[in-house]
Amino acid sequence: MAVSIEAKWEASNITSSAYSYSTITPSDTTDDAAGPFKAIYVGGAGAISIVRLDNTVVLFSAAIAGSILPVIGRRVNALNTTASLMVGLR
Repeated sequence: MAVSIEAKWEASNITSSAYSYSTITPSDTTDDAAGPFKAIYVGGAGAISIVRLDNTVVLFSAAIAGSILPVIGRRVNALNTTASLMVGLR
């Protein structure tokens, strides 16, 4: 039986430091291969369109280069995302 992405996330401690990191490649259809993230490091300033675990899309405009955006998500959409060099923290 497959375990849902939500169940995997709930099993982790979202208040702890990141245990894994990977480059985020924005996609409008495919969830991040490394699983949900609990924060995003923003390398290049711009807007970030984040898909939450419940599939709600939220646009964060004007994310600052070098910042960490503490948000839980399953992927970053390519549509409306202009930020670059993003790293998912897990």
